[in-house]
Amino acid sequence: MSEIRSVGAPFDWTGRDLARRGDWILELTGPEIDELEAAARANLDRELPSLGREDFALPGLDVRLRDMRDAVVDGIGLALVRGLPVDRWPRQVAARAFWAIGTRIGKAVCQNPVGHMLGHVKDIGVNADDPNRRGYQSAANLPFHTDIGAEIVGLFCLQPARSGGLSGVVGAGAIWNAVVGHRPDLAAELTQPFHIDRRGEETGNQKPYYVMPIFMPTGERMAINYVRRFIESGQRHDGVPALTARQHEAMDLLDTMAADPDLRLDMDFRPGDIQWVNNMTTLHTRTAYEDWPDVARRRHLYRLWLCVPDGWAVPEPFYARHGADPGTGRPRGLVLPSGVRPNAPLDVVDLAA
Repeated sequence: MSEIRSVGAPFDWTGRDLARRGDWILELTGPEIDELEAAARANLDRELPSLGREDFALPGLDVRLRDMRDAVVDGIGLALVRGLPVDRWPRQVAARAFWAIGTRIGKAVCQNPVGHMLGHVKDIGVNADDPNRRGYQSAANLPFHTDIGAEIVGLFCLQPARSGGLSGVVGAGAIWNAVVGHRPDLAAELTQPFHIDRRGEETGNQKPYYVMPIFMPTGERMAINYVRRFIESGQRHDGVPALTARQHEAMDLLDTMAADPDLRLDMDFRPGDIQWVNNMTTLHTRTAYEDWPDVARRRHLYRLWLCVPDGWAVPEPFYARHGADPGTGRPRGLVLPSGVRPNAPLDVVDLAA
């Protein structure tokens, strides 16, 4: 990167600013919920992966969803949809309502090697420190990170935890500006390549790691890709150079800035909330949580990973993890092993994660 410079509005938002505003929260009205439910129920005989935008008629809600899409894709990179009645909706309806809103933003991609297009953020007993598993299947704290295969991430709260499990988001622009202000030399370090673990999800001739910077300037935006655990576990692979003291120092500073209470925005998921974040310009986190003893009440979020065919130009390094989707030309989700088809079970117990 030849020049280290700050980014400006709207990409430099801070949590303190957003906490004083309500324009990023979309409270659905009764008629809008009714319209969404009718569109979902009209497709109960169809499998989720087969459904596209044209299958959901939302004439009343579409104007507001268009504004939401613009904010998530082209603006601050964040929106919260509130008010979906998951207490009375069966899971088949809830999943299709979530999917319908997602079609107004982009196209769903696969999230894991078994082909889930509807993901499940749920504790199934995984050790978050296991280098071949992913932390969202545990109840552990998840430090600020981006997801590994999405332009946009959606999280739909079906059931919160008994305690904990709080969500936090922070903008890459605000972090970048803070790092530049403190240590421009370390900002430059974060634009250099890092080796990142695939965590056993390589296919074909892929190496067990890929190479990508953490910060990537693109136009007026600052794009980001960051999962520190994956960078550190990548050290186990042959051919990966040892992390330098300077790289560690740069990531330490990034983590410190991400956790700054003035920069981050924390929120408590309510049942029926949908959080949308731009995974290329926003980091998200989750605190550890204690779940309910009753299995039926345990914390459960649906998750969507979306590519955005009409989105802004993606920095070329973003294609390092999964390559380009042949249909859209956008970064694709996981490349599935031979014989695995995209699918969307309504619970993680329906198909091994």
